[in-house]
Amino acid sequence: MTNLISFHDVAKHKCKNDCWILIHGKVYDISTFMDEHPGGDNVLLAVTGKDASIDFEDVNHSKDAKELMKKYCIGDVDQSTVPVTKKYIPPWEKESTAAEATKEESGNKLLVYLIPLLILGVAFALKFYNNK
Repeated sequence: MTNLISFHDVAKHKCKNDCWILIHGKVYDISTFMDEHPGGDNVLLAVTGKDASIDFEDVNHSKDAKELMKKYCIGDVDQSTVPVTKKYIPPWEKESTAAEATKEESGNKLLVYLIPLLILGVAFALKFYNNK
């Protein structure tokens, strides 16, 4: 049976001599590995207190590195305690989304004026044709 660890407990361990990280639902106590990490300890400290799965995959670790991880695994994270995170949207995508929203709003504003004018035009046309 695997040890179930809450995300809150994982987040408490975030210093060089007491460091736990979360990768793909597994919790790793990497305190003794900090000085051995090829990227340095700052890289590891930067991913404490969050799910480091994406950061881990972005580096494209070797099979040997993934095999070495097993040595440091201390259990599984309790998924019900992991906070939901928003998906990262790059700034250039945010700008296009904002521009689309602005275009949609301006289109709605135009309709607010055109519909009453259209109704008035139809009313005047009906009155004009009814008088003949």
